[in-house]
Amino acid sequence: MGDGARLLNTRQIPERGPTGDTPVSALVPVSGPVPGRVPAVGDLLPAPRPSDDDRIVLAEDGLPDEESLEAREEAELEARHRRAADNGDAAAMSILGTMLLRRGDLEGAEPYLRAASAAGDRAAANNLGLLLHQRGYGDEAADWWRIAAVAGSASAAHALGRHFRERGDEPGAEYWLRQAAESGHTLGAYALADLLDHRRDVGAERWFRAAAEHGHREAAYRLARICAGRAEDREAEQWYRQAAARRHRRAALRLGTLLEERGETQEATRWYLTAARDGEPRAACALGFLLRDAGDIDSAATWWRRAANAGDGNAANALGALHAQEGETQTAERWYRAALDAGDINGAFNLGLLCAGQGRTAQAEQWYRRAAYAGHREAANALAVLLLQHGDDAGAEPWFSKAAEAGSIDAAFNLGILHAGRGEDAAARKWYERAAAAGHIEAALQVAIVLQREGDSHSAERHLRCAAGGGSPEAAFRLGALLERQDGEGPGEEAEEWYARAAGQDHRRAQVRLGMCHAKRGDVVDAAHWYRRAAEAGSRNGAFNLGLLLAREGAEPEAALWWTRAANAGHGRAALRLALLAARHSDLAEAQSWCARAIECGPVEVAERAARLADALRQELTA
Repeated sequence: MGDGARLLNTRQIPERGPTGDTPVSALVPVSGPVPGRVPAVGDLLPAPRPSDDDRIVLAEDGLPDEESLEAREEAELEARHRRAADNGDAAAMSILGTMLLRRGDLEGAEPYLRAASAAGDRAAANNLGLLLHQRGYGDEAADWWRIAAVAGSASAAHALGRHFRERGDEPGAEYWLRQAAESGHTLGAYALADLLDHRRDVGAERWFRAAAEHGHREAAYRLARICAGRAEDREAEQWYRQAAARRHRRAALRLGTLLEERGETQEATRWYLTAARDGEPRAACALGFLLRDAGDIDSAATWWRRAANAGDGNAANALGALHAQEGETQTAERWYRAALDAGDINGAFNLGLLCAGQGRTAQAEQWYRRAAYAGHREAANALAVLLLQHGDDAGAEPWFSKAAEAGSIDAAFNLGILHAGRGEDAAARKWYERAAAAGHIEAALQVAIVLQREGDSHSAERHLRCAAGGGSPEAAFRLGALLERQDGEGPGEEAEEWYARAAGQDHRRAQVRLGMCHAKRGDVVDAAHWYRRAAEAGSRNGAFNLGLLLAREGAEPEAALWWTRAANAGHGRAALRLALLAARHSDLAEAQSWCARAIECGPVEVAERAARLADALRQELTA
């Protein structure tokens, strides 16, 4: 049960309900003289003069100390009521019994409350029920609450309803709680709503609303949850705010979450802080993430540590990741284990990642298995990858399947790779398409490649745009090439833009193609820049094209260096160029060597030209 559902300590001052009765969990006040009122003639006898041992304590300024005055007035009031009660005044008995009950003097309060109850005082009957309940006499307490409730006490009806519910008598509980609620008793309305909600009765909302409108914070919170479940976010926020303003920490957490999702991080931070200070570990954890995003790592760690020490596994994982990034693996492992101990299975997965990063594959597999058996889909995928790396294809596939069926798009993509490696193209395509539909970039690229192979350029373009837009350089290059073929007369503006995007991500073929675009426009400097970047990264086409560009510019020796690099990497045209260059310099033996390399590397037309040149060189050597 939520706030208001527990019995309060009798020493607490009750809040008056709408009908004048107080909550069942507090004492019901009775009529009679109150402190500060001048009693009527014959009301009560005047208090005796204090003795020397009972004089009022004075403060430093010579005036009576406030606490001493209050204690003095309370003692005088009790003495008056005691004299009246001893003279048979039922109202005074009720008041005196209530005063003693508040003080915790159950033995002293009981006879006065019994006498007043027997005289028909409903407040005394309610408070006698509370006294007996505290002493463990539940059945007798219920009898007195029933008497008070029948006499019209909403507080007693609430108490009686709670009594029946605790004993499993829900029909009886509903009857008396409804009596209290319909009398305007706030706690009765909440208790009735809680009972109806437990039974999934839609009528619960009405009574949650009634209690919330009278300031019951738990009712406001639960009403907000009902509204949020219907996607009525504006009304949910209103009730969250009401509950949070009354220091309901879960409401403050929910309100912070709602605001964070809307991008209002400053106010979200304030509510997270409020809830965290009130002891809500999830709020402390969320506050840590906001502080981390704002760059305040130290404060984030402080709140994460506070949340983790209170048993929040998410915060413990966050601390583990923080220490892992700093290379403090032992501390990271300790926090990951703390997360696991707190019931967060992510701790086992993170321990697997940590061990795998350290090369402790046997331990990594153990942690992955533990998380995977608990239903952690990414752990299942990681376990399958580990098994696949060890050559255990048969062991990997079931884990890939389990992870993919649980929604892991990485596992779906990996299943595609697994089936493709076996030549099972239909199965591979199915998993690629499933992963692509969920937004997996590389899966979208693989689907596009299959579609291009089938001649479906239109569908391939759609998938390439998806993958390229997601950051895949290979997809950007292929999209540029597809658009270039569609243009028919060399790359258009959009094709060149995609080449440029891929080239900026160090895609070597895109760099060569972008260099060709610049060379076609006569932009030698930019062309050389992109050819050189590709060549230095190991592209033989980049090296060959850079050599052509340098040769045209008259830098033949440097061109020969790049052609040599390309020819050694298997570029037949570069070998043929070197053969022609050597022949022109009358180095016939070297020319023959490069011809042989060109014939070996091809392609066919290059091999044929190199063969003819080799024949001419042999004739020249034998002439």
